[in-house]
Amino acid sequence: MSALDILLVILRIAFGAFVPLSFVAVLVWMERRGAAFFQDRAGPNRCNVMGFRAGGLIQNAADGIKLAFKEDIIPGHIKHKFYFILAPMLVFITALLCFAVIPFADVLIIGDKHYIMQAVPMDIGILWFLAVVGFGVYGIILAGWSSHNKYGVLGGLRAAAQVISYEIPMGLALVALLAVYGTVNLSEMAQFQGRLLFGFIPMWGFVLQPLGVIIFIVAAFAETNRTPFDLAEGESEIVAGYHVEYSSMKFALFFMGEYVAMFVSSALIVTLYFGSYQIPWFNTETLVAYARPVVIAIMLGLPVVGYLFGGWIKRNNRSHYYRENDPRQKETTVYIALLWSLVALLELVLLIYLVFAHGGVADRILVALLQIGTFLFKTFLMCFVYVWVRWTLPRFRYDQLQKIGWEKLLPLALLNIFITSAIIVSFG
Repeated sequence: MSALDILLVILRIAFGAFVPLSFVAVLVWMERRGAAFFQDRAGPNRCNVMGFRAGGLIQNAADGIKLAFKEDIIPGHIKHKFYFILAPMLVFITALLCFAVIPFADVLIIGDKHYIMQAVPMDIGILWFLAVVGFGVYGIILAGWSSHNKYGVLGGLRAAAQVISYEIPMGLALVALLAVYGTVNLSEMAQFQGRLLFGFIPMWGFVLQPLGVIIFIVAAFAETNRTPFDLAEGESEIVAGYHVEYSSMKFALFFMGEYVAMFVSSALIVTLYFGSYQIPWFNTETLVAYARPVVIAIMLGLPVVGYLFGGWIKRNNRSHYYRENDPRQKETTVYIALLWSLVALLELVLLIYLVFAHGGVADRILVALLQIGTFLFKTFLMCFVYVWVRWTLPRFRYDQLQKIGWEKLLPLALLNIFITSAIIVSFG
């Protein structure tokens, strides 16, 4: 292996591990600020470092430090301490491993070598996801069983029943999708969505499978134990479910595992149904051919984005009442300065590219970076849907949850397979 091969392997693995973990802090912040917005309250706005609150992100850092240094308590009535400790690690690691097979950019061609932009390139991508995500529920079951707590046991049993109810419709929705794509390789699925239907409609998954995307998203919500499918935790009736006896970093692992699973689930939905890293009407080769105009368009758009984002910072970072020497004014000034410094830096980098590095390998690296940004932006929007649903819909009753899975989603998934098969047979 050459030095470039080793470098790209390290970068891909680092991206696969670092990005989901980085998004945990972002998603927690988005959850708190989103909930505050929906409930017409301020949200986290007090915790600060030298007066700087970072829009509430400092609160996340404070909570992380608190959980890291909090006393780790294992109740005396717990007999199987090994499984009690193993459970949160299993939940967190399985959620993280799911991201390993998700492509975040098209194949990077440098010279005569092709680099697949996945943390761990696998031909069985979607099968790996199904296997690992199904294995993750064992962590919840172990947590409930090893806690020797009736509420924990109920939470674990609910999680197991929920997985059984919703993995079947999810799998059937994927069967129809695989029949359309003709492959189980996630990278090939992403490349497929770069095509155009009738010459002008992007062949994204939701266009080809409008019923399948609804089934899969609902099942994905259930798989991640997110509201309205969070009966495994059920604060109102079973206290906290499977993690009722956990504290300190063990609880933090459950907490982080939920948000990593939310990010990974969003990334998979984007990969399967919303074009992955594809930009509508601009596949990889088109972007490479028109790299220079694309860069110029980005350079013209960056000041506009900076202006709009700066206005958002000013609106959301001001006090609702007058105070002399308000620290928020200084804070806002610093944020705006940092924002425009970043815009200026990006403009400089793009200008250097236009003048000195245009053409060849530089174009392909630029397109790869643009596709990574597109993929992360789409994933972020899908994560917002998760937050939106959580703070908009009430929790289902357990009988309603089961009825949705068995009486609604399962027949719809079978109907979707029938319709898809009929179309494929009729039109090829």
